[in-house]
Amino acid sequence: MRSFRNNQKRIRNRNANDRPFKRSNDINRLNSDFGNRENGFRRKNNRNNGNVEKLITKYNELAREALSNGDKILSENYYQYADHFLRISIEQKERQKDKSQTTLETN
Repeated sequence: MRSFRNNQKRIRNRNANDRPFKRSNDINRLNSDFGNRENGFRRKNNRNNGNVEKLITKYNELAREALSNGDKILSENYYQYADHFLRISIEQKERQKDKSQTTLETN
C-alpha cells in the first residue's frame, strides 16, 4: 500500500494556533469582568423550582417504570432525584410559612 503525503491524519497535540476558529482577543471569558460588561449580559445561576411538585411526581413515575423494567440502579437514581426535590419543596413551604408568620406579627 502506498502512503500519500497529504493524508489527513488527526493531529493529536494541537495548540491554540492550529484551531480552525479563533476567538477575538478582546473578550476573555475567564476574566471576572466578562459578566459585568456595559451590555447588561449576566449569567443567572438560580433555577426556577416553581414546578417542584411536578418534578417529584415525574421522577417517582420514572423510578417505578425503571423498576418494572428490572433496572434497580436507574430506579434508585430517579428516587434520589425525587427525594432531592421533595426536600426543596419542604424547604420552600417552611420559608413561606415563616414569611406569613412574620407578616402577621408585624401587623
